Amino acid sequence: MNFLRQLRGELRKLFGRPRTFLGYGVFIALEALILIVYKFGRGQQYMRDLIERNGYSFATYFSSLSITFMIMVLSMFLLGSIFFALVAGDIVAKETEDGNLRLVLSRPVGRLRLLLVKYAAIIIYTFTFVFFVGVTGYGMAVAAMGAGGGLFVMEPTMKVFAVYPTWSEGAGRLALGATGIAVSMITLSSLAFMFSCFKIKPAAATIVTLALLFMDMILQKFPFFQPYEQWFVTWRMSCWLYLMDNYISWPKIAGSYAFLFGLNATLFLIGYTAFRLRDFKT
Repeated sequence: MNFLRQLRGELRKLFGRPRTFLGYGVFIALEALILIVYKFGRGQQYMRDLIERNGYSFATYFSSLSITFMIMVLSMFLLGSIFFALVAGDIVAKETEDGNLRLVLSRPVGRLRLLLVKYAAIIIYTFTFVFFVGVTGYGMAVAAMGAGGGLFVMEPTMKVFAVYPTWSEGAGRLALGATGIAVSMITLSSLAFMFSCFKIKPAAATIVTLALLFMDMILQKFPFFQPYEQWFVTWRMSCWLYLMDNYISWPKIAGSYAFLFGLNATLFLIGYTAFRLRDFKT
């Protein structure tokens, strides 16, 4: 009960910061822009060519579900990673910089417990952010295009192609995909959290996290690294797309998430070790 009470206080403190809500506002603006492009710009013609080229009805699959999927694919990894790194890189380093941790650690609370509370808050933030993007993106798509239609999924990089002709099938699979994105993004938040535990500025923790993430993503694109793509973190994080396939390959997903869970635990232990050895008295 004490842990839950401390977690509730940490969440209240986390969501009380302006930078925590910055990502929500940016994504609402981005979703509106993407909808305008797909509704009135050349995006609609692109989707028509893509759907009809694969032998399906444009009227059925150019829907709010398909547009929501496109919003999540186009924006969550590149833009969402910035805000995950910003918030997770700030959660420990910022309090150290402000001197709050000296006051907190003067009380009878262990450093492991303190970090577990903050790490749990980061995980909750990651899930709420992903589902916020999914729900608001779908709501705006419904307002612009209506609620009917199926779901069209195509992602050439991970070789995923699927169609769901009914709304119930498409909505269920989209919700499953959103859960997969949130689980994948915990790795990014864990990396930023680890750097936040080091003796560095909050901005430095965010920048180093994003630099490593984009370096991993860029190296993965080089042709001579393709035989080793399974060792790249960003490739493992993209395994959520397999949840969108008509026939889910559970062994692939289990292998990728086992890799990510092991990496998350390692990052947390490194961060805890660095935090445990720090001197906050002087």
